[in-house]
Amino acid sequence: MDMNRKAKRYKRVIIQIEELIKKTNDPLARMSTIAAVLHHKFNYYFWTGFYRLVDGELTVCCYQGSVACLVLAKNTGVCWAAIDQKETQIIPDIHKFPRHITCDSRSASEIVIPIYKDNEIVAVMDVDSKELDSFDEIDAKYLEKILGMIYKL
Repeated sequence: MDMNRKAKRYKRVIIQIEELIKKTNDPLARMSTIAAVLHHKFNYYFWTGFYRLVDGELTVCCYQGSVACLVLAKNTGVCWAAIDQKETQIIPDIHKFPRHITCDSRSASEIVIPIYKDNEIVAVMDVDSKELDSFDEIDAKYLEKILGMIYKL
C-alpha cells in the first residue's frame, strides 16, 4: 500500500476507533476493539494484539489472528526490545532479528509499539505480517497515536 493511501486509511480508522472506545474507560475493552478494527482494516496485518506486563512477564491479551504465545520469554524478541529500548520497533524481516520468538512461522515482518500509563510501559501492541517489510514510519506514527487513546479518560 502506498504511503499516501496508508495514511488516509489510518486517519479514517482513528475516527472510527475514537467513536467506538469512548463508550468505556476499560483499557482491555479498548485494546480488544483496537485489535479487531485494525486487524480487519489492513490486509497486511496477519496477527494483531497486545501483550501486557503482568508481574514482570509479557502475557498475551486481546488479539486477532492465530493462536499466540501466552507468555514471552523475558528479554527476548521484538516485544521485549520495544520495552527495553522504550521505543517502537519496526522489523522488516523477523528471521534476521536476534533471539526472535516464533509464535507462528508464517510471520515475516513485525512492528511493536510500547504503551504507556502514567509514564510507565504497561503493555505493547504487536502486529505481524506474512510479507517482508510491511511496516514503516506511517504505521508507527498512527499506531502510536491510536495507542495513546487506551488510557486517555
